[in-house]
Amino acid sequence: MYSLPPTASRGGAVNQLEVYYPAMAKRARGSVRPGQRRSIDRRPSSTSTAAGGVMQRSVGLTESEANRAAELEAALLAEEKAADAARKRSQVRSTREVSTGGTLGMRAQQEYAYVGRDVREITKIAALLFTILIVLWILVDVTKVIPVL
Repeated sequence: MYSLPPTASRGGAVNQLEVYYPAMAKRARGSVRPGQRRSIDRRPSSTSTAAGGVMQRSVGLTESEANRAAELEAALLAEEKAADAARKRSQVRSTREVSTGGTLGMRAQQEYAYVGRDVREITKIAALLFTILIVLWILVDVTKVIPVL
């Protein structure tokens, strides 16, 4: 526990409200933590020049800028088409053939027939293990054929 401030009473039990905590350093808004850079202050560019004249901004694109934009757009579209084609090829390979004939119930019955086989196999194995356990119990505890220390 921290020591009490000099103005606090020194006698008896310390009240919870009298506990002194040292002052913590407070951060000011906009301060930078160690290991971080201060944000870059960018001022909006003014439309007037240093000499006081007004700079005219062009409203449209020049011919070369328009051509360059068209080339970039065509390249991006070609990349997107190639990515879509690759994605479709991978989806076609990953999906398996599903028969479209028959009702939904028929397809579900064929697809989940393995569940019944698995349950039957699990039941057979459980019955075999239980039988082995009963035989060992009879040999050890009932007939005492196998002595256990």
